[in-house]
Amino acid sequence: MGLVIRRADVDGRVGSVRVEGGTIFAVAEDGNVPRQRGDRELDAGGGALIPGLHDHHVHLRACLAAKESVFVGPPNVVGTQRFAAAMRAAPVGRDGWVRAVGYHESVAGVLDRDVLDRLVGGRPVRVQHRSGVLWVLNSPALRLVGAEDATLPGIERGADGGATGRLWRMDGWLGERLMSPEPRGGSGVRGKKPSDKALWGLSRDALARGVTGWTDATPGRDDQESAALLEAAAEGAVLQRLHLMSPLESAPSSATGTATRATGSVKVLLDDGDLPSLDWLSELVSSAHGSGRAVAVHCVTRVQLALAAAAFESATQRIGQRRQRESEGDRIEHGAVIPPEFLPLLADRNLTVVTQPNFVYERGDEYLEEVDADDLPHLWRARSLIEAGVALAAGTDAPFGSSDPWLALRASMRRLTRSGRSLGAREALSWKTALKLWMGDARAPAVPRKVEVGQPADLVLLGAPLPDALYGDGPVEVRATIIGGEIVFEDA
Repeated sequence: MGLVIRRADVDGRVGSVRVEGGTIFAVAEDGNVPRQRGDRELDAGGGALIPGLHDHHVHLRACLAAKESVFVGPPNVVGTQRFAAAMRAAPVGRDGWVRAVGYHESVAGVLDRDVLDRLVGGRPVRVQHRSGVLWVLNSPALRLVGAEDATLPGIERGADGGATGRLWRMDGWLGERLMSPEPRGGSGVRGKKPSDKALWGLSRDALARGVTGWTDATPGRDDQESAALLEAAAEGAVLQRLHLMSPLESAPSSATGTATRATGSVKVLLDDGDLPSLDWLSELVSSAHGSGRAVAVHCVTRVQLALAAAAFESATQRIGQRRQRESEGDRIEHGAVIPPEFLPLLADRNLTVVTQPNFVYERGDEYLEEVDADDLPHLWRARSLIEAGVALAAGTDAPFGSSDPWLALRASMRRLTRSGRSLGAREALSWKTALKLWMGDARAPAVPRKVEVGQPADLVLLGAPLPDALYGDGPVEVRATIIGGEIVFEDA
């Protein structure tokens, strides 16, 4: 039994599409698509039928945690009084803590334990900076996790030797002491709500936006966490095609569910204050390639990009040209600042930049005030990368950015901040090009899929033709989302 989608706008032409066995079987004018007894029919009404969107950079576990947290960042919360009020009104989580996310210094300045103690009171509190690299704890929280006496480099200390409450890149250490529950699936089956309501809700919300695939780029993921997510997907808590990055020491994750497969690129996190040596990073790249795995390097500064580029170049020389094709899947995550001298190197090394255009809109006003003037012209490049022959794809970085890919897509077309200021107008993309950033699959993020015979039947039906659906200001209407030839979301 197949699925026939009638009166669909496919690349500007109205016709019908027949799906069978998880792939696109036929694309033709209305009335010319073969039908069989028992086929389900869906009337598109002239709406655009496009490949399903793949979000190439998300953090699912953090998304789940964010749903149980209070958001304390701009533009929702601005000013010390509003921050204090939001924290005092915040509900206490299942672990007995108040958990806040999205903080930025424009809200109430630099946070430390003393500021939180004064504003929040005696409840244990942890506040995550919107960059994701910093947690700030108040005094009761520091005592509960034993940070006062711990001698670890990520625990910041003041001139008196005492803990300031600021914990840098300490997610794993903090999670162990909080006994945070892992995201797990329930016993549900496809089309029914599994017991893990939070994970199913996350999947359902993304399906309603046309997202048919996720690449989870969480650093430091262990095999246990990967197994938990894959189990959840196999049991129906996640319907998207799921791809998990992992450290080099972890085995590449692979599993097949109804519409799920996971592959493991090696994720490398770089911090300016604690950069590894070039030899170490180059050896890691070579080792990953030797085991048949691609490498994805987190780069948000000039320094990080320079180190990553040098490591990929060194690894290529080390392994020789005969192995060069194995590095075609290598990625630069974010690429927030890319000076022009790096463009030829990125293109020559077949590196894919996975950008977050939503940050132009979401954080652009702060960028214009805070980012060094020398870096502003090179911030969140798009058009210039494509013109230089650099492979480009996009992700939302949710929950550190909005999980709505349509917001990011429009931001890449408009290059406007929340207040309407222009940021990098020269980097704006056409709607056709912007849409392609979300149409690749996990193995080839910059190679857009098409609605054509033989392609996987991961599709999205919109309520209007393109580009009408993209140029409005309201939500993009998604009428149906299809994965593997099955309708997994349909707007009533």
